[in-house]
Amino acid sequence: MSGKQLIKLVILLAAAIVAVVLVVADTFVVPDNPPSPLMTPASAQRALAVFVICMALWLTSYIPLAVTGLLAIALIPIFGVMPRREAFALFGNSAVFFLLGVFLLAAAMMATGLSKRMTLVFLQRFDRTPNSLVLGVVVSAAFLALWMPAHAVAAMMFPIIVEIADALKLPKQRGSYGKVLFLGLAWGATIGSVGTFLGGARAPVALELLHDADPDRKVSFLTWMLAAAPIVVIMATIAVFWLRRQMTDDVKDIRAATRMLDERVKHLGPMTGGERRLAVLGLLTVAAWVVIGTSVGLEIVALVSACGLFLLKIAPWQQVQGYVNWGVLLMYGGAVALASALTQTGAVQWLADTFVGPDVPKVVIMAMLPVVAIVLTECISNTAAVAVVLPIAYSVCAPLGIDMLIVTLAVTIPAGLAFSLPISSPPNAISFSSGYYGVRQAVRLGVPMSIVSLIVVWLVMLLYWPLIGPLIGVKM
Repeated sequence: MSGKQLIKLVILLAAAIVAVVLVVADTFVVPDNPPSPLMTPASAQRALAVFVICMALWLTSYIPLAVTGLLAIALIPIFGVMPRREAFALFGNSAVFFLLGVFLLAAAMMATGLSKRMTLVFLQRFDRTPNSLVLGVVVSAAFLALWMPAHAVAAMMFPIIVEIADALKLPKQRGSYGKVLFLGLAWGATIGSVGTFLGGARAPVALELLHDADPDRKVSFLTWMLAAAPIVVIMATIAVFWLRRQMTDDVKDIRAATRMLDERVKHLGPMTGGERRLAVLGLLTVAAWVVIGTSVGLEIVALVSACGLFLLKIAPWQQVQGYVNWGVLLMYGGAVALASALTQTGAVQWLADTFVGPDVPKVVIMAMLPVVAIVLTECISNTAAVAVVLPIAYSVCAPLGIDMLIVTLAVTIPAGLAFSLPISSPPNAISFSSGYYGVRQAVRLGVPMSIVSLIVVWLVMLLYWPLIGPLIGVKM
């Protein structure tokens, strides 16, 4: 047994012991606000037991993340946290269906080849020099991740970057340019994913939890973009600068890559009818999210657009379903169910009251939220990190009068900025599989990016969000 496996087993064993103690011990987790009549006095304590088990499984990845999500939903009624009808109803929240619609639209882009065409056309604009190609990879990945899930962006761009590396005959491990290209793909997709609701499951999770904490709060598509835009632009610029600093003189001429991209674009031929219909549907969908998303519902727009894929005969179901990441939906549903159970039982409020003193200044709390989010997202799924941290943050910040939207942004955006470890996010894992760099190189280059991203988030919180407060409906 390797050292890593031993550590995982120790973590799981410790979690199991803590969970058993929480379940069988006399009730000592007693929230100030008693749970609803549907729950027992021990519901909060048993919810913490489920939380401990799921956190250990997410941390160790001993079983697939999606399976842990399913286990969370099953353990809630098994441990007597709440009745099974209410537990399973937590999975059917509106954000699950928003994600389903987004995943189907992204899957159709990949199935029809529209995503590949967009990627090639983007990269073709930057294939003049080694420096410009790095810029093109980062910018293309970041821009595409604004409009489709980051893991899909990384998956569709990865084969093209592999072809570029092969055309340039880049050596694995020994050369620097291949490493820079694949890190540019991972970092670009990661950075772009925080700019809108569409880059990953984090924002839908956060919006669902925000709605639970403040049912009257409406967050529009433009509100989120306006708040996140400076972070995306600044971090993309820093990523390009940092990656260029890592380049040696091992590649001076990229004409072979230019010829390859030109050939791939010519081979695609003109846009098909399905691609054209999908492009129009995509533009209309984004426009609907911006114009009527708040009033009609983001999830309604997403589902109508997803149905439009098949009404317009853009792609058959059999072709689209293979591109949908169903595991993310399962993991997300379980994470939200667990977070809701912790909130409704009062376990979150107990944690906040126990471990965060009432005398901690607001500025310290707000400064620590991004730190916790960034550190936690390097260890577990960023969706799970948001589901865990946000309810606790709401419980701590609400009595202090801190606006819940600011709390949501301060946790959710940095939770998406994982640069250090291959396991931190799907784009990191996909790029790492290329073999052009190792774990040590990923950590050595990624840790400074994580530190810089924390500083950027702090500056945006301090200087920019107060300026746009009236525009996004926040009193700073």
